[in-house]
Amino acid sequence: MTPKLGVAPVRRDQIVAATIRCLARDGYAALTMKRVAAEARLSQGILHYYFPDKRAILAAAADRVTTDLDRRVAAEARGARGARGRLRALIRACLDVAARDRQFWTVFIEFWGETLHDPALAALNARSYTRARRLIGRVVAAGVAEGAFRRVDAGEAAAVILALLDGLSLQLTFDPGLMPTARAERVCEAALLAYLGPRRAPPRHGGAR
Repeated sequence: MTPKLGVAPVRRDQIVAATIRCLARDGYAALTMKRVAAEARLSQGILHYYFPDKRAILAAAADRVTTDLDRRVAAEARGARGARGRLRALIRACLDVAARDRQFWTVFIEFWGETLHDPALAALNARSYTRARRLIGRVVAAGVAEGAFRRVDAGEAAAVILALLDGLSLQLTFDPGLMPTARAERVCEAALLAYLGPRRAPPRHGGAR
């Protein structure tokens, strides 16, 4: 049966939101179509109409949290001045998610685990990271052009930035008491600016000849 006009996006959102709650509470190993249907308060028939299996639902959940993070970064970066301001906005948005929304990283932890065994999910993850590195690379390239950052390979620098953000975000997810979010933001920004900052010429010793 074809759903009524306008119902399909609502149903998909309902199912994906239920999946995220199930993943955060029970993990992917315990995820079943029956549990998701019950969490979403829908029949299994309706669930299967939109998603053929739990792998497809997991992919949709990962896409949802990625899209949500993109929106948060864009909102944080609105009005940011210069490449340093945009880098600071990226740091703030990512670490704030780790501190305030544990479900986000729970979904990704479960998703990453499955990418090791599922080529289709691995390809989806690779595309997501390629896109993230490209977006961050644009910020780096702009900073180099402005003179705010030293000359670096933008793609390599984007990979380093993403590694630091992912690593610190995961630690904040595992250990919420590690440090306050504001401190984590300062530590992360200091580390990245030390890496990206323009090289200063070494001081000259001795008097004029």
